Amino acid sequence: MPRTLEGQITMEKTPSYFVTKEAPARISSMAKGTKLIVVVRDPVTRAISDYTQTLSKKPDIPTFESLTFKNRTTGLIDTSWSAIQIGIYAKHLENWLLYFPIGQILFVSGERLISDPAGELGRVQDFLGLKRIITDKHFYFNKTKGFPCLKKAEGSSKPHCLGKTKGRTHPDIDQEVVQRLRDFYRPFNMKFYQMTGQDFGWD
Repeated sequence: MPRTLEGQITMEKTPSYFVTKEAPARISSMAKGTKLIVVVRDPVTRAISDYTQTLSKKPDIPTFESLTFKNRTTGLIDTSWSAIQIGIYAKHLENWLLYFPIGQILFVSGERLISDPAGELGRVQDFLGLKRIITDKHFYFNKTKGFPCLKKAEGSSKPHCLGKTKGRTHPDIDQEVVQRLRDFYRPFNMKFYQMTGQDFGWD
């Protein structure tokens, strides 16, 4: 990676960093002043979305319902399944707070990124110490996709929307299982809200 020059910001994006145990120590030893941006969404929706993506690649995997539980009769959730484990945000954040102060981490709401992309990106620009240049006028809502799109991508005359791997239709999941997951995540969500000072409104 080339050196960052005066007046430049270098960004690097890897979804697995937040949940990788070794990542905070490694990033801290490389650059302690690094600003971290984490996009989070309702962990139940996130788990279903994760499953939907896997299902598109491996259509013969077991049902979401059967993967969710270690024991369906007792309702014991299988926290070793990555789709479930990733959404326990408070647990992952505890690890990051051993190396970074909370003020160096910005949590972006995945839901608000869809409903108010300019507002969330305004927070990102403020956090990075940038002038707010991305506003509502840069977005339009694509009804087919169900996501906002950039009106014009940098260096192109065409709009830019999320790729075909995003916005897939989720399978129908047993509502009893969804409710069980909501109950499971609730205490972790509350702890996460407390740790971040932000209420994401998941329930």
